[in-house]
Amino acid sequence: MKSILVTGGCGFIGSNFIRMQRELYPEQTIHNVDKLTYAGNLENLADLEEDPQYHFHQIDICDRTAILDLLKQTKPEAILNFAAESHVDRSIIDSGPFVQTNVIGTQVLLDGAREIGLERYVQISTDEVYGSLGQEGYFTETTPLAPNSPYSSSKAAADLLVRSYVHTFDFPAVITRCSNNYGPYQFPEKLIPLFISNAMEEKSLPVYGTGENVRDWIHVLDHCRGIDAALRKGKIGEVYNFGGHHELTNLEMTHILIDLLGKSRDLITFVQDRPGHDLRYAIDSTKAETDLGWSPQIPFEQGIRDTITWYQSHTDWVQRIKTGEYMQYIETQYAGRMKKDG
Repeated sequence: MKSILVTGGCGFIGSNFIRMQRELYPEQTIHNVDKLTYAGNLENLADLEEDPQYHFHQIDICDRTAILDLLKQTKPEAILNFAAESHVDRSIIDSGPFVQTNVIGTQVLLDGAREIGLERYVQISTDEVYGSLGQEGYFTETTPLAPNSPYSSSKAAADLLVRSYVHTFDFPAVITRCSNNYGPYQFPEKLIPLFISNAMEEKSLPVYGTGENVRDWIHVLDHCRGIDAALRKGKIGEVYNFGGHHELTNLEMTHILIDLLGKSRDLITFVQDRPGHDLRYAIDSTKAETDLGWSPQIPFEQGIRDTITWYQSHTDWVQRIKTGEYMQYIETQYAGRMKKDG
């Protein structure tokens, strides 16, 4: 493809995807659209600022006029929609921004894409739209949608909008859903970067409930490779799941991080569980492996060590984020939840 447009490209997954695209397809032009909310960080792509094939546009995807003007001007062959409010805890505090960005923003992009005759649209979604698993089983692409949080509900609504455009307008879209990502440039409100940065500062690590909730972890670069495969090989109207095949309880993950950092497990503080906390996520990636030729390549043991090393060598990046609004959020989220130390 000669030109693609990435929304939310200054965020965690989007910035990693853009950097990967520049390495894999040096002749391809990339337009990055980002509103630069709290989790959008220009520093994530500072190394591309002088790249003539990379262009940044500070636009809210809910701004219908601005989006359509940009699409008509740039005429991308594909749109990849990473832009989203993405943190479950924040959606419990206030679901409004999630409905706006994740649902209305998606609608704006779909309408604009139809108007310019876009060749391919990729909706980046989440395994959380499937709800919660018990002790056994895996999410597949045919698992019924049963979202349990305002965040996952807004993502499910966006997925259904995309699906409706495919069936109603023959719109050229695919949907990808992925398990929990980790890696460089992740905003430090999520478990892994929060716990790494807190442990490095000898601060407490707030573990929800008993820490028995299970997540399947995938390195962000493996996820980005899957999205690229879906973009270039995916069949219109299909959904593709990407999982890391590495399930851990939150407490097991916390122990791993503490041990690799050489810190004391006394830093763990169990806090009151969040409302509606899903028990377990786990993805069956057979379809992506069979149809797209994709599989995760980065072993968890290597990936998590590399991630810790990245945060250790980017303490200035972390500290510039952990101020102001971020600290107010952390205080709001965890104040009054402290249960016991252990």
